[in-house]
Amino acid sequence: MDDGLADLLHRVVFLLGEAARKRADDAGGPTYSQMRLLGTLEEIQPVTQHELARALSVSDPAISRALRPLEAAGLVRVDPDPAHGRRRLVSTTATGRKAFHDSGKPLYDELRKALLDAGFPYERYLRDTLRLAELLEGP
Repeated sequence: MDDGLADLLHRVVFLLGEAARKRADDAGGPTYSQMRLLGTLEEIQPVTQHELARALSVSDPAISRALRPLEAAGLVRVDPDPAHGRRRLVSTTATGRKAFHDSGKPLYDELRKALLDAGFPYERYLRDTLRLAELLEGP
């Protein structure tokens, strides 16, 4: 990957993270960290608490603490693993999936505006990203 593309991708990730953090702080709902946890679960559920901790680069006790309010709010389920009595499997609920996806809708417009304001070639980025997804899907 050339340095120009790497720099552009770094700027996208940075701006997206800043917008997501600001939006989560302003919304009064799930925090950015909680939304990140829900997003990770979207990719790898059901998953053990230990595997989730590794995926997020945090400790097992930190995951346990982070899951408590999400479980109490009905956003995740933590169930015993039938294959192993001491492990617990974590998955999102329908409410958790909806909360995660709804949080990203307004963020799309905010991200687009932030990228355009920063001089990022957003339309080219979007076009190239869609083309890359088509190529990765294959014939």
